[in-house]
Amino acid sequence: MKIKLSFLLILNFIVFNQSLSDEKFNLGKEIFLNSGNCMACHSLKDAGSVANVGPNLNEIKPDLGRVVISVTNGAGVMPSYLGILSKDEIEAVAYYVSESSMK
Repeated sequence: MKIKLSFLLILNFIVFNQSLSDEKFNLGKEIFLNSGNCMACHSLKDAGSVANVGPNLNEIKPDLGRVVISVTNGAGVMPSYLGILSKDEIEAVAYYVSESSMK
């Protein structure tokens, strides 16, 4: 009985955690394509964007922290999105970019 309960708890954690990740990924993609307007400057295969103003995200494969810092503070000609996007939105778009650029 303990083994079944442990198995069910682990399975539930995996499924629930994956579900939250998918929601964050999808929100990040929506922000990348729409409210963040990231696709206007950045190439990212998963988003279907091809632009040459900012770095090609497929090539640099930025990690989560790097994207959070760039979106929050701006980088080069990229403006800061602090105050435009919420902290949760910044984290979601950073998660989306870092995950999808690794594909």
